[in-house]
Amino acid sequence: QVQLVESGGGLVQAGESLRLSCAGSGRNFSNVAMHWFRQAPGKEREFFTAINYAGTSTYYIDSVKGRFNISRDNAQNKVYLQMNSLKTEAAAVYYCADSGIGSIRLGIELEDYEYWGQGTQVTVSS
Repeated sequence: QVQLVESGGGLVQAGESLRLSCAGSGRNFSNVAMHWFRQAPGKEREFFTAINYAGTSTYYIDSVKGRFNISRDNAQNKVYLQMNSLKTEAAAVYYCADSGIGSIRLGIELEDYEYWGQGTQVTVSS
């Protein structure tokens, strides 16, 4: 059974940090770019960062650039998201997703992602 499992979410205060993990099992995810999304209550699921299969190329949307860092350990079949200087608007359920291709490609439709994790909740208090 192929699975992606996110972990590391929790409750933090604004300005603090969290490190999320996305662990893959059931297949080798080292040959695909991995993307992170977040979804706040009442809002659409938002893509905000990606990393290519080798970990040599990353992409961030402007609102998280400089504060978030995506990385991966292909030997462990894991992707990490370090989130620093968290703002209250970052509160959401965070998901990792398998893009199905090795390079970073933007604008993939949600239904075209190969696999999704179940999400991990991040709550940021003021």
